[in-house]
Amino acid sequence: MAVMADLNPLDFTCPRCGTGAAERFYGPCTRCRQQLRADVGGVAHDIEVAAYEPKMNVVPNQVATKD
Repeated sequence: MAVMADLNPLDFTCPRCGTGAAERFYGPCTRCRQQLRADVGGVAHDIEVAAYEPKMNVVPNQVATKD
């Protein structure tokens, strides 16, 4: 049997600005979240990483090189 979460707004003090807030989850209030998205938010982009090349001091497994 699944238990449903209580999604009614909670009354608490915003941890960022200190004003009263009524939100579904604890955290920054709506105004602070909007300000954070405007200040810090950005567009995601892919980062290219160079292919892995083992260091020169890495030797092959002795069993694999056995003749």
